[in-house]
Order: sequence, then structure tokens, then C-alpha cells
Amino acid sequence: MSESWTIVIAVGAGTMAIKAAGPLLLGSRPLPASVQRVVALLAPALLAALVATAALGVGQPLLIDARMIGLGAAALALVLRAPVLLVVVIAAATAAVARLIGLG
Repeated sequence: MSESWTIVIAVGAGTMAIKAAGPLLLGSRPLPASVQRVVALLAPALLAALVATAALGVGQPLLIDARMIGLGAAALALVLRAPVLLVVVIAAATAAVARLIGLG
């Protein structure tokens, strides 16, 4: 087995152990309210960080292309309080149309 596969298996096993630790340590007790509030904010923060990194990554010039147009459409949909799944669909469709008409 190569070194890469050993690392992949080790990271996978570590991830499974971390995921199993929560239910094992907490049992049937609910999370405290303060922890629930933080956990609820983690997914949107992570999604925003991934989008910002992909759209404005280091070493890439800042230019208005299909990614930025899609990001703008997503921001507008969020301002209009669209559901997150719809925001993602709107962003992807807008970026696809922008690429189709030759904007990036």
C-alpha cells in the first residue's frame, strides 16, 4: 500500500473517531443552548469561506467573470431572503448563463 493510501485511511479513521466521539460522550443529553447556536452558524460560515476562497483565491487576478456574476446573483438572492438551496441554484444558473454568452 502506498504512503498516500495510508494517509487517506488514517485521516478517514480519525474522522470517523471524531464523529463517533460526540454521541458517545454526550449520550442522550442535549447540547447546551450556547453550543447549539454556534453549531447553527458553522455551516453558513464555512460555505462563505469556501465561496470567497474559490472566487477570490490568492494568486488570481480580480476580474469580473462568470464567478463574480454568479456571486453577485447569490448575494442578491440572499438579500431577498431566498432559501439557501435556491441561492445556490440561482448562482450556478447565473454563472452558467454568463459563460454561455461569453462573459467568462
